[in-house]
Amino acid sequence: MTGEEPTPSALADKIDTLFQVVRRPDRQQHSHEEVARACREATGETFSATYLWQLRTGRRDNPTKRHLEALAQFFQVPPAYFFDDEQGAEIARELELLGALRDAGVRDVALRAVNLSPEGLGTISDVIDAIARREAEAAAETKAEKGSARRRRDRG
Repeated sequence: MTGEEPTPSALADKIDTLFQVVRRPDRQQHSHEEVARACREATGETFSATYLWQLRTGRRDNPTKRHLEALAQFFQVPPAYFFDDEQGAEIARELELLGALRDAGVRDVALRAVNLSPEGLGTISDVIDAIARREAEAAAETKAEKGSARRRRDRG
């Protein structure tokens, strides 16, 4: 799909990811109006907050190349994020990492692990995997218990 317009759902997902991950210094999401205003100033073209919301939610899927370039400029990602699937996927992975590092607990673990040996990092990775599995199992059990309780309540 390189060089072609992205599919609507893919485009909406990409725009939403930018809003979710790239934040103001106070860690709040940028508003549609704030982004639209910057895009209007960058392109000199019409670019409303409503139009941006429509792009973000997939209700519109026909932005101009200049609009996508303005969005890329605002969120400080290469325009290829929108146009090149391979580069877009790589940038999305980097954005996911950025989002994770915004969490103070994740950042603290990452910074503490910087000086560990490869064996130490492997051990930490194994422990994290084990905890993730245990938490996923506990979440599944809780969900099943809630479903069972709801069925009993609905019957009674």
